[in-house]
Amino acid sequence: MPGLRVIAGKARGRKLRSVPGDSTRPITDLVKEALFNIIGKDVENSAFLDLFAGTGSVGIEALSRGAVFALFIDNNRLAVTTLQSNLKSTLLESQAQVLRMDAFTLLARPPSQPFEYIYIAPPQYKGLWKKALLALDAHPDWLADDGWVIVQIHPMEEETLTGEESLQVLREIDRREYGSTLLLFYARVEPD
Repeated sequence: MPGLRVIAGKARGRKLRSVPGDSTRPITDLVKEALFNIIGKDVENSAFLDLFAGTGSVGIEALSRGAVFALFIDNNRLAVTTLQSNLKSTLLESQAQVLRMDAFTLLARPPSQPFEYIYIAPPQYKGLWKKALLALDAHPDWLADDGWVIVQIHPMEEETLTGEESLQVLREIDRREYGSTLLLFYARVEPD
């Protein structure tokens, strides 16, 4: 896989370090470019929550393109060290907070602020994306009223939420598939 980099914005072209080992699955430039084409200029002045952040590539891209703040969560020590290095090399660390902790512990707490974008890209094939989505649905104050939750999974990981697992507050508004990557977009259901 070619090296990770920032695609656009004030840190454009800066190289990002990868997390050693195979504990993370970095997003490809193609998928990252497509994602930010969908988000567009709305990323400007937004707050971005990058759960299971890994290298921080997605949240760093958001900051580079004009997000005012990004919170990065990962419980892997190597990922956090790599992420902090990437923020420093892109000169974006003053707009970021990195927490080494479990994403579900975080989501069970009241948020310090709502986020316009919450990005979920957990380790594959463990059902963590669904667990995170259900946690956000149970604690919707993490998401701004007009915000989006974006899930990155392999298409083979997708399972339908049924019965007790059904979403009450969030609903799928879009989906895009790029080879071995599926992006699912969720927003709050409009109150009746």
